[in-house]
Parts: sequence; structure tokens; C-alpha cells
Amino acid sequence: MNLRNSFPEKSNTEVEQIARNFEHYLCDMFLETLKTLTVRRSVMLKHCKMSDQAAQLFDKYESLNQHTIIVMGHYGNWEWGGNAFSLTRKTQLYVIYHPLQNKWFDGLVYRMRSRFGTKLIPMRDTLKYMLENKKGKTSATAFIADQTPHPEKAYWMNFLNQDTPVFMGTEKFAGKLDYPVIYVTINRIKRGYYELNAELLCENPKAEVEYEITQRHTAKLESDILKNPEIWLWSHKRWKHKRPVQNVTE
Repeated sequence: MNLRNSFPEKSNTEVEQIARNFEHYLCDMFLETLKTLTVRRSVMLKHCKMSDQAAQLFDKYESLNQHTIIVMGHYGNWEWGGNAFSLTRKTQLYVIYHPLQNKWFDGLVYRMRSRFGTKLIPMRDTLKYMLENKKGKTSATAFIADQTPHPEKAYWMNFLNQDTPVFMGTEKFAGKLDYPVIYVTINRIKRGYYELNAELLCENPKAEVEYEITQRHTAKLESDILKNPEIWLWSHKRWKHKRPVQNVTE
């Protein structure tokens, strides 16, 4: 249903092909993520590289000792993207995450994501940790912004032809701290191989009009999905909420 609603212009055959390709990708993604527990550093960097353009952008902010915010979606292999960043950058990567209720699985996910130096911040403690880290080593804090927020607290906009609640955390924390916002995408080059790409989304968040950052990063993700739809996480319940009546239409 999500695919059909997102691509009303495509035939049933085209939509079914995207669905099959997504299922293959999801199986690969599951195995690739588990591989993080044992893969060697050299092998990890062979399978997920940072583009020259992205490296130059992060070099710039490292030279300025400037903290940044990364915004991205569940696209490509975001887990391997974090590994590639931590293995190649002086900047400390922090990833905002939802701790799992099951302690065993939460511990497993934590070990996988932190094995190469990435540090995790529980979502409820985001501002606390970002303020504490402000005087420390240059950092980049990553928000995976295509999760499903509470409908009353979300910004609603059209995304993939559907009325969609969008997570406001990226804009909220960028505005408070005035950190440059960088959009990151993990493109699949071929099966099992990825490249991390990055572009500056906003240099001075405090100077931006309200909702502009949110609109911008959501539009970037939508553009990526339209180019290569099978490597986005369609199984996530992105449209389970309806817009509250009092929420103003975009």
C-alpha cells in the first residue's frame, strides 16, 4: 500500500518490481548489519567509502573545530555509513537512537553501532549530551529523521505523495546550538558496496525561517528515494498516523 500510494503514476508491474527489489535489499541489509559484529576494519572500508566531496566538507569543519549536525534517512546502509565515518574521521560521531525495551537486543544493537567508535545518545537525553559535548572534541551528531514522530508534535507536509508527519528534532536542536546542518546519504554502488555522500544543508540555522530546514532535508530524502526506491526502509510504518484536525495544512 505504501508503494502504491507513493508512486501513483507507476503501473502495477513496476510497483511489484520495486517491492521485490526491496525485499532482496532488506535481506542483504539484515545480513550486512550482523556482519558488523565481526568484520575487519579494512573490509568495512572496502565496502563503504566516503566520497571525496563528503571528506572535503567534513575536513572544513574539523579544521574550524566546529560541531555539526548530520541529518539522514533509513536509506542505503545507514549502519555501515556510520562505521565508515567513525573509521575515517577525527570528528566524534554521535547517533541519536531509541533504546530498545529488550535489554539483550538493545545491548546487541549498541555493540554493533559502537564497535568502530561511534557513540550513541538516547533520544530523551539529546540536548543534555549535546550541551555536555559542546566544549569537547569536534563532533557530528546524526539524526535519522524519517522516523514516525508523535502526530501532535510533528510538522506535516507532502512526502512521496502522502500527508506525512515529519520529525522536528533536527531543526529544533540545530536552531538551539546554531550548528551547521549536513545532509548525508548512503548510496548503493552495487550489491554489498556503498558510498557516503554529504552536502551542506544549512550554515546558520538560527537565521533560517521556521520549518525551512525540515522541508529541505525531507525534500532531499524524497529525491534520493525517487532515484532508487528499493533501498529505502519501506517496511517502517511511516504513515500510521493521520494529521490532527487542529494541525494547519501546509
